[in-house]
Amino acid sequence: MILTVIMKLGIINSAFEQAGVGTRAGLEHIARIGFDSVDVFTEATTIDQAEIDLIRETCQANSLPIVSTVVVSAGLIDFNDPVREFHLQRTKKFLDLAKTFESKNLLLVIGEYIWQREVIPPEAQWGWGVQCVRELGQYAGERDLEIALELEPFRLSLLNSVPEMVRFIDDVGLPNVKANIDVSHLVLSDTSPADLQLLDGKANHVHISDCDGKVHGDLPPGRGVVKFAPYLQAIKDLGFDGAVSLELEYSPDPSEIVEWVEEAYEATDKLMQQVGLRDSSNA
Repeated sequence: MILTVIMKLGIINSAFEQAGVGTRAGLEHIARIGFDSVDVFTEATTIDQAEIDLIRETCQANSLPIVSTVVVSAGLIDFNDPVREFHLQRTKKFLDLAKTFESKNLLLVIGEYIWQREVIPPEAQWGWGVQCVRELGQYAGERDLEIALELEPFRLSLLNSVPEMVRFIDDVGLPNVKANIDVSHLVLSDTSPADLQLLDGKANHVHISDCDGKVHGDLPPGRGVVKFAPYLQAIKDLGFDGAVSLELEYSPDPSEIVEWVEEAYEATDKLMQQVGLRDSSNA
């Protein structure tokens, strides 16, 4: 059976923020370039109402839905109870913000095993992570939100492979807690496109970027060694409705950030259309 799966092409707005471009200007560039959606990276505990209103109004004015709100919350697996509790409450604020932005999901990055998996039993950190994410998943479900867990390709990351991601999602046991598929992270963790079959029914978001095959890069597609088509086809075969969001970090020349993003957009749009993952009329 041929699947008809069309996904949005988005970008995390931090690409512009890291280059010193203001919030409004960055979002307007994203819309003008042709992106279908945006993921917002901010800090929920310090963002003020004026900034929230600016983001919402600019996105609405430019028909740019906020598909995902992003948070890094490494303290969810800390061995200190008060630290975990702080990060639970902080991440709940991000879920509240995601609801305000009318996002579909909260993109959640959790941490790494401490002290080389020694001293603190790794299964204890795993259990703390499961417990915290389950509580967050329940909180998200009450707000009609999903959580998208990030697979990080680093040796000590809790979720550093597809099998570990599947095990974690199964242990959490909530239908709205799923996986974000980051293409360059899959390459760096020696994951083949075929391995993505394990995420059938367990994925809800995608990040795309290039790398040199050795270290984390977040480059525009075509600047590294990633062979994207097989991964995008495997993502298409999973058949879920979501967005493919560019993750671009630290342009080598911030003064040419617009050109950097335009290059990434054009390359990604071409790749998505090659496998029929984006409607050509959106380009």
